[in-house]
Amino acid sequence: MTVQVLVADDQAMVRSGFRLILESQPDITVVAEAADGPQAVALARELRPEVCLVDIRMPGQDGIEVTRSLAGPGVADPLRVVIVTTFDTDEYVYGALRAGAVGFLLKDAGPTLLIEAVRAASSGDALISPSVTVRLLKQFAQLAPARGPAAGAGSQLSERELDIARSIARGRTNQEAAAELFISVSTVKTHITRIQNKLGVRNRVEIAAWSWENRILNQ
Repeated sequence: MTVQVLVADDQAMVRSGFRLILESQPDITVVAEAADGPQAVALARELRPEVCLVDIRMPGQDGIEVTRSLAGPGVADPLRVVIVTTFDTDEYVYGALRAGAVGFLLKDAGPTLLIEAVRAASSGDALISPSVTVRLLKQFAQLAPARGPAAGAGSQLSERELDIARSIARGRTNQEAAAELFISVSTVKTHITRIQNKLGVRNRVEIAAWSWENRILNQ
């Protein structure tokens, strides 16, 4: 199965570079390019690609607005949006994750990680390199309202579900979490679904954000 990708960035050279990298893979096709936010939303809604790579800063609508339109809480059938940014200290990424993005990618991450991020997003697995994910989530957790060690924050989750949440917050893939906890990948996926239902979140990135915000890793 070919993964269809929409690339949205206001710089033509970036779009061309992403297309060249992605289409070097036999299982990835760039179905459209967008130069601004409104065009990205229109094309994504029309074509419904498996993955939308969206720049955080674009004219018309920024990446957060585009994400909210395509994957926000009010969207019945959300698309998978991966935010692309230049700086790993950009606080707008936090807003994008809360708006429904399933991950983020640094523009200088390199071809291998770009391809990895697209494939992972299409399969619903870990989206980006663990080091970037964890570092950014740590920073953005500090921007969230302080909740302390959050007594009872994880009380709605079983101990095994908390283990899974911690693994996700540390940037582990499903395979890595399964190996660490000595369980099968299918069991990890089952636990993730239960965690999402209990917490009212939509994807593993929101599980990670919840874990950092509630200091679950310190418990």
